[in-house]
Amino acid sequence: MQPLSSLSTTYDPHQVEQKWYQYWMDHRLFRAEVDEEGRPFSMVIPPPNVTGSLHLGHALNNTLQDILIRWRRMQGYNALWVPGTDHAGIATQARVEENLAKEGLKKEDLGREKFLERVWQWKHEYGNRIVNQLKLLGCSCDWSRERFTMDEGCSRAVREVFVRLYEKGLIYRGNYIINWCPKCHTTISDIEVDHEDTPGHLYHLCYPFADGPGYVEVATTRPETMLGDTAVAVHPEDERYRDIVGRTLILPLVGRRIPVIADAYVDPSFGTGAVKVTPAHDPNDFEMGQRHHLPQVRVINWDGTMAEEAGPYAGMDRYECRRKIVEDLQAIGSLTQIEDYMHAVGHCYRCHTVIEPLVSKQWFVRMKPLAEPAIQAVKEGKIRFVPERFTRLYINWLENIRDWCISRQLWWGHRIPVWYCQECGREAASRIDLERCPNCGSKDLVQDPDVLDTWFSSALWPFSTLGWPDSTPELGHFYPTSVLVTGRDIIFFWVARMIFMGLEFTGQEPFSDVLIHGLVLDAEGRKMSKSLGNGIDPIEVIQEYGADTLRLTLVTGNTPGNDLRFRQERLERARNFTNKIWNASRFVLMNLDGFEPGHIKPQYTLADRWILSRFARVAQEVTASLEAYEIGNAADLLYEFFWNQFCDWYIELAKPRLYGENEAEKRTTQLVLWYVLKHTLELLHPFLPFLTEEIWQKLPHEGVSIMAAPWPEPEAELLDPQAEEDMAVLMDIIRTYRNLRAEFALPPGRKLPLVLMPKNERAKSLLAAHQGYVAELGWADPITVVSPDGGQKPSQAIVGVAAGAEVYLPLKGTIDIEKERERLARELRSLEKDLAAAKRKLANPDFLSKAPVEVVAKEKAKAEELVGKKEAISRRLGLISSWAAEARP
Repeated sequence: MQPLSSLSTTYDPHQVEQKWYQYWMDHRLFRAEVDEEGRPFSMVIPPPNVTGSLHLGHALNNTLQDILIRWRRMQGYNALWVPGTDHAGIATQARVEENLAKEGLKKEDLGREKFLERVWQWKHEYGNRIVNQLKLLGCSCDWSRERFTMDEGCSRAVREVFVRLYEKGLIYRGNYIINWCPKCHTTISDIEVDHEDTPGHLYHLCYPFADGPGYVEVATTRPETMLGDTAVAVHPEDERYRDIVGRTLILPLVGRRIPVIADAYVDPSFGTGAVKVTPAHDPNDFEMGQRHHLPQVRVINWDGTMAEEAGPYAGMDRYECRRKIVEDLQAIGSLTQIEDYMHAVGHCYRCHTVIEPLVSKQWFVRMKPLAEPAIQAVKEGKIRFVPERFTRLYINWLENIRDWCISRQLWWGHRIPVWYCQECGREAASRIDLERCPNCGSKDLVQDPDVLDTWFSSALWPFSTLGWPDSTPELGHFYPTSVLVTGRDIIFFWVARMIFMGLEFTGQEPFSDVLIHGLVLDAEGRKMSKSLGNGIDPIEVIQEYGADTLRLTLVTGNTPGNDLRFRQERLERARNFTNKIWNASRFVLMNLDGFEPGHIKPQYTLADRWILSRFARVAQEVTASLEAYEIGNAADLLYEFFWNQFCDWYIELAKPRLYGENEAEKRTTQLVLWYVLKHTLELLHPFLPFLTEEIWQKLPHEGVSIMAAPWPEPEAELLDPQAEEDMAVLMDIIRTYRNLRAEFALPPGRKLPLVLMPKNERAKSLLAAHQGYVAELGWADPITVVSPDGGQKPSQAIVGVAAGAEVYLPLKGTIDIEKERERLARELRSLEKDLAAAKRKLANPDFLSKAPVEVVAKEKAKAEELVGKKEAISRRLGLISSWAAEARP
């Protein structure tokens, strides 16, 4: 153990964080072995993209996980946190292609094999960046078990799952409408499309009847797709159009004859109630086309240009074509109206390009058979969402799920394990690479060029990382995992898929609890983005403030499922708390000379019994909060206890006994200070791992690390409700007296008289026994206790009402009444002037309409504060004025 006084005067996180992380690694404290006798607790990290760097969302997510795993370790669980990264198909391939472009090359110049070599090389060079950043944050993952979604084990699991689903008929290949990104040149799934409200136009087009006069008016936001229309649809119960169903229309500019059909999908209230049907370029139109056996006319290419079927518009960019179509329709009188229109437009979640729905031959997973057990598991309570409101969201999505398009037109990823025989024309899925056709024996085989959706492999993460499909000891002991911690934005991307895959391939739910957290927003409540320039780099925060401060900032006040605003004042508050812990610990260490735990027979005072009881109660409440995943509440409880109760009250009450002559009192005080500090640090450790380890190591202790210390279990014998009640009375009296002094700006270090009128005999005896507390912390002298039945109230005194007594501060002889009256009058005039200016500003329409919302809110708050101050000064002035009048002859 190092010398007790070895804490430096200020806390520098850079001096301790790297040191202790390496210490934990060297002592293998993150390592979890299979122990059949141990209680397992396990989590898998949501694997960050191998291309990525730590952002505040990662920092929040991983801080929450680290708090849970450190807490469970200290509770004695055999705790495993599996780390790893995702190969991130689209993002990684795009990154490497960008690098190739700098050399003047395309991936096709290298060929598939050489290109993949480049990607693996990039991964080995840069893929550990985010892992190292997670270590800076303090994440206590079992790094010996780190996985990658394309490592040998995970790749084997992916093939096994694909083949089993294929053999069951749950994976199929077919023509279907998909979301195509013209920039990434690949399909993306429905949940990878970001729908953003975008200003546009609603165009009203007239389609004339082929068999007589008249026309049908339709409304569309995408007039360029009319070139691919194969019908116009109306609702079957729409009286306006009932007699035209079955008639034929002429498609303007094209001349194609198309039918009027009736379909319940049509919303009669949208536009004119008649909609154009383009089966090749809209998912809902595609399904209508299937129901009515409509032809598919594809008029847009994979690169976003118009296809050959677009006739004279072929080769144009889709938006250039839109402008030209509008001009041509106006020229022939077929465009009757253009409205401004706000509508949701789908964008690629990777590159933000507007996606194009296209019909394509792709690989799909049939979702209904997989979704039903996943719905049931949640409905039966086998999987619990925290907070519970996300349950309905999850179930609604699965109940309305479409088949999952799993093929991607990329080279980087798990290549689809299907081979096509060029001899007999059959296809075969295989767990191993095929050299001969299983049907005819031909060697003329071609493997499908596409790769699987990245989310396909990450859907297997909870069990593939533990050795599945083999029956490994790790799978038997740590699966199902205990809890998944994830953001609300990937419930569909990842959580639902892990659940149905886990149920299908292990027969068990992959986890029992799903803790959902919100997003980290900027101070104004906006999403952080490069375009807004409001992003905050957590690594820069760690470099300036330390990892513990960042961790505490992210969890304090945070509640499950709710978004969090990242404000500078929250960061400063967290840093101030770490400094408070450091300084209080330094004080305790400096006053532990000669102290040895276990060699003291304590003689507890009321203050001792109170702080020990408060600690035991806080330990109960913190544990209960963590059990309920109220991690932010647990942090708030510890903040309040350490700063406001231990530091501001108990340490101040302990000083006279530490510096006094009574050795027994000093040793008892040392024991209480050591006990409460040591065990509070252990409660704080999951939140502030580096700071707590540094201090704990310098206290008298047993064990190699605070990480391995037992979690403080509440000791029932320490609970003392009477001591808590009595101290609450005394503390309220002291607070009330301090407030009275502050009202008249009386010097805090000056001893002033105090008169107390207890409310009952209990309070009277309490004050008689513990006047010293009031005198010490209130700077009161002399203290007079008067009886409520017949006691004389002091004259020219201000009064406050506390829990156990009326509190009087006599001012006669303490202040110059006339000078105080003049001072208060000046202060009142100044306040009235400032308040009038604030009211003028708030009455100015230009200010209210042009100033930012936060500026107006700040001005309103300022005005309210001035009103409160004015009322308080007015009351004091009235009181002082009455005393001054009494004093005049």
